[in-house]
Amino acid sequence: MENLWNEYSPLIIEYGTGLIYAILVLVIGLYIVSLITKSAKKLMMKGALDISLVPFLTSLINIGLKILVVISALSMLGIEMTSFIALLGAAGLAVGMALSGTLQNFAGGVIILILKPFKVGDVIEAQGYIGSVKEILIFNTILTTFDNKSIILPNGSLATGSMVNYTSQETRRVDWKFGIAYGDDSDHAKKVMMDLITADERVLQDPPPFVALSELGDSSVNFVVRAWVNAGDYWPVFFEMNEKVYKTFSKEGLHIPFPQMDIHLDK
Repeated sequence: MENLWNEYSPLIIEYGTGLIYAILVLVIGLYIVSLITKSAKKLMMKGALDISLVPFLTSLINIGLKILVVISALSMLGIEMTSFIALLGAAGLAVGMALSGTLQNFAGGVIILILKPFKVGDVIEAQGYIGSVKEILIFNTILTTFDNKSIILPNGSLATGSMVNYTSQETRRVDWKFGIAYGDDSDHAKKVMMDLITADERVLQDPPPFVALSELGDSSVNFVVRAWVNAGDYWPVFFEMNEKVYKTFSKEGLHIPFPQMDIHLDK
């Protein structure tokens, strides 16, 4: 035992010391990375940086620093980093081919944050979902729907697919379609609808509201009503106008028809 100890003790001491140093570097390094990540996030939140970039950049800083800490810890063990980096590159190529969809989502996240087709807080419609953008992460974007469901959308398809941003413009046009019965006074109906829409202070006068007879339908004479409002007033104005028309038409002698069919029987 004494001979074995005398023979291998230098190696045990050398590698044991390196292992202890590597563990210390790893533990202390990860702790420092956590502090740096938190500090960087606080600085970005306080600064003028777009809030959409904060989660993305925080994740990049965290991952990048952790990789440096791991490489430093491995070098303390005497591992040749040139060979390790070459091996890591080969493994990265294989993993990249296997995770091509994930890398596409990463690239999509970068494109979204650079081009900014939408930002946190915008209301968008994409891939069959409508909601407010809650977070833009490295690989996906999280929407919160109007009924408070969380929808996770991959950034790759968001960056390359079609999308509607409802809040990118300050104003929006509200469209309605109202019908009256055949035999009702069309001029009176136009005046009633125009009076209702212009009485709403949220409706913008430039461009002016528009009312026109658009269609002679099977069961009704249909009118189109259009008005411009601030984007935040879209749904309140839309719903209230529907209610006002329903309550006012009956008072003004106008009738909202339902689908009907006349059947003639021959003897």
